[in-house]
Amino acid sequence: MTATAARPVSPAPMPDGVAVTAPVSDVQAAVLGAGVLDVVAGLERRFGARRKTLLEARATRQARLDAGEETLDFPAETADIRAADWTVAPVPADLRDRRVEITGPVDRKMIINALNSGAKAFMADFEDSSTPLWSTMIDGQVNLSEAVRRTLTHTDPATGKHYKLGDSPAVLIVRPRGWHMEETHVLVDGAPVSASLFDFAVFLANNAHEQIARGTGPYFYLPKMESRHEAALWREVFQAAEEVVGLPKGTIRATVLIETLPAAFEMDEILYELRDYIAGLNCGRWDYIFSMIKTLGGRADYIVPDRAKVTMTVPALRAYSQLLIKTCHRRGAHAMGGMAAQIPVKADAAANEAAFAKVRADKEREVTDGHDGTWVAHPGLVPVAMEIFDRVMPGANQVERAREDVSVSAADLTRCPEGTITEEGLRGNIRVGIQYLERWLAGTGCVPLYNLMEDAATAEICRIQVWQWLRHGVVIGPLGPLTEDTIRALVDAEMAALGGESGGGESGRFDAARDLFLELCVAERPAPFLTLPAQARLPDQPSNA
Repeated sequence: MTATAARPVSPAPMPDGVAVTAPVSDVQAAVLGAGVLDVVAGLERRFGARRKTLLEARATRQARLDAGEETLDFPAETADIRAADWTVAPVPADLRDRRVEITGPVDRKMIINALNSGAKAFMADFEDSSTPLWSTMIDGQVNLSEAVRRTLTHTDPATGKHYKLGDSPAVLIVRPRGWHMEETHVLVDGAPVSASLFDFAVFLANNAHEQIARGTGPYFYLPKMESRHEAALWREVFQAAEEVVGLPKGTIRATVLIETLPAAFEMDEILYELRDYIAGLNCGRWDYIFSMIKTLGGRADYIVPDRAKVTMTVPALRAYSQLLIKTCHRRGAHAMGGMAAQIPVKADAAANEAAFAKVRADKEREVTDGHDGTWVAHPGLVPVAMEIFDRVMPGANQVERAREDVSVSAADLTRCPEGTITEEGLRGNIRVGIQYLERWLAGTGCVPLYNLMEDAATAEICRIQVWQWLRHGVVIGPLGPLTEDTIRALVDAEMAALGGESGGGESGRFDAARDLFLELCVAERPAPFLTLPAQARLPDQPSNA
């Protein structure tokens, strides 16, 4: 099944003050009808202004950090929350064993393969794995609605191969876009709606009651938060949405990705704010590394080495993951591990074994430290991770492991990773960053490059490292102190090399990707997220977006 040709329609009688400015097919209209846009509009009107205030607070805090007027630390005003004995609400039965979760975009084939992969859960990603084209976002909602009802199928037009859901699919968890994003094709009172609220509300309104009838529930991963205040906003959104949709309190369950450095100092507080709704925290490592550089990278004493050297074994990242485990287990929540970026290498047995060895080492570390589950990006890695967690963690989870031996200070979390900065590391960032952006602008948010699965988070590391090394004039081997002219020359050289791989038909997007990458790297201050200027370059964006 595929969606019918898009045409401008009203999905239902439009709520007052709501407009959908993009073409909508009959199939797509079905997930926007039956009061769904009323739910979207109600949440936007109630919480949209506060979302914007919290985003302004992020920028204000970053300015203080840049000026040396503030340092990161555990908040003194919430010390009583950290000291008190309390736990979160009990985790639903089908979320108690999350030992291996698979993640990926919301296209039909990916959803079917992920739900059939043997993983315990599938995180359907509207965020870092997906380009926010209107067709991708709304078709994703159609696909997930069919997946919930077990009617989702797909026939590959190239091969004729037919895909359908198996009898025991993974538990579905949905990741909406972050607070910083807007759905520019849906206007409420003339302004774009929060993409977070749109993704969340459309899925919830269409599927929550069906999920409950099938013995599961509406479960979400929440990305990119920086503070307890942002978690409190989600709590109030959940409370309001449950009331509007007609759900008992606590039906919605969330797992929060701790993928920003500021959030690492407020793990207890985030759990506390969401204590009636939260199932756990997750080590979103790639975004976290990006956030480390974005947050502290203006300092001359915080120069981060090649990204290949910034692994989860460096002291700062080890402290972050172990603090997350200790915090979660003390509160009765799950501590989820992160994503190893390696993927199977079909044409090279030695390279494939090297990739699998890195994955095994990563998952051994996680489960031995006390994580209750982990992420993989490819179905071929589900058995690898599953074998390790089955062997080391015989129970459904290991929340009972208190990890009272762990003690983490602010200095531990802000310790700069050590290592060298090389010309190959710089060139690699340029190659990956431009190639990823080219595919992103073409509508693909999850891109295999050089035997790694790259998404927006890993691309963020590429551009923020180049930005930092340029800002501080880092001396890189024979290149000498890095300058803007040097970066432009290297970009030209890498673009020339890529020209032979990309083909003339994609040259326009490569030019756009190169221009965007350079813009990000030479900016006075880094853009908060590359997806913001990248979204403005998508071909379906409204002229006033």
